[in-house]
Amino acid sequence: MSKIKITLILIFATAFQINAQEHKGHIEKHDDGRGFRIAGIIGHTLINTEGVDNVFVPSWGVDVEYWFNHKWGLGLHNDVEIETFIIRNSDNEEIERVNPLVLTIDALYQFGGGFVVTVGPGVELEKEESFYLMRLGIEYEKDITDSFYLLPTLFLDQRFDGYNSWNIGLGVGLKL
Repeated sequence: MSKIKITLILIFATAFQINAQEHKGHIEKHDDGRGFRIAGIIGHTLINTEGVDNVFVPSWGVDVEYWFNHKWGLGLHNDVEIETFIIRNSDNEEIERVNPLVLTIDALYQFGGGFVVTVGPGVELEKEESFYLMRLGIEYEKDITDSFYLLPTLFLDQRFDGYNSWNIGLGVGLKL
């Protein structure tokens, strides 16, 4: 559990350290789409394994992204699944998962007026056993103001040694 706590502390510390460029006491806005974004997400994850009942698990997420322009970005997407559940690994053994933390580094591509495709590698950390994974997802950024946006999300996380999961969520984001 200490690895998860340390990882969460590092994520939050990094997120709060990120600041927009300041110029003479005001925040400089970039018209070219550059800049940081941070979003908090509440969701549910469908855990899908062979031979074990599928379960929906509540999850919380924090996304920290940097956009190079209006089309391309890079994101650190983090989710914690807030429940204990059982999965079956590739050796057909049942494994109990207690609040696993999923960390991914995703390439982001925005198209069609707010749709964002995400793809990238990651890891699911848990005190007993961790799994590497690949994430594929789609998001839709709907601006509320110039700085705030709503963010419905849908992700598929495919673990390399075990199971996959689908995550659906809704977040609120801030463009820094």
